[in-house]
Amino acid sequence: MSSHPDRIKSVPLTPDLYDYIVAQAEPPTPVQRELITRTRALGGPAGMQVPHEQGVLLTLLARLTDARRIVEVGTFTGYSTLALAAGLAPGGHVLTCDISTDWTAIAQEAWKKAGLQDRIELRIAPALDTLGSLPAKPLIDLVFLDADKPGYRAYWDELVPRVRPGGLLLADNVLYGGAAASADAEGNALAIREFNAYVRADDRVESLLLPIADGLTIARKR
Repeated sequence: MSSHPDRIKSVPLTPDLYDYIVAQAEPPTPVQRELITRTRALGGPAGMQVPHEQGVLLTLLARLTDARRIVEVGTFTGYSTLALAAGLAPGGHVLTCDISTDWTAIAQEAWKKAGLQDRIELRIAPALDTLGSLPAKPLIDLVFLDADKPGYRAYWDELVPRVRPGGLLLADNVLYGGAAASADAEGNALAIREFNAYVRADDRVESLLLPIADGLTIARKR
């Protein structure tokens, strides 16, 4: 049992409490509901889709930062992309990176139905190649990492210099089902644990790990 003085302020997340939390968020749009259903039909890979309340947070953070330039690493079926694009300032643009044409084909259909396809650019290529080719200007307002876990640190180092002061970098799955907290972490959990330590020690940003979904790091560029 932890003796941390703030532990008592943490509320155990029961199914009923989770349902209550989700009910406090803006409900999914018809396009989002359809995309959730279509992604669930994929079976096991559907677990890679961000939950709706996290999508609502992405939209809110894009609006709070008045984001005009967003870069996402890891598109999957496009739910998070859809959420980010919905929060863009007028004239804004999301660049999203993936290597799957099958999953992103589903994404592109959803973006078109939502009327947001003109705000989104999809690049099918290894993310490091795409990130390394980005120009130094204009600077990025918001980054969302949700891709292969061993690649996080390399993506981070490509992106931090390209983010404007005051801009945000978000990293998903930073708890990795809780396994990242273990000193015996292996595989992807170890990669996330090492990434978390790297971010915590990175004096280019100020950051906080939030227990939303599978863990979300929010970092602000100094």
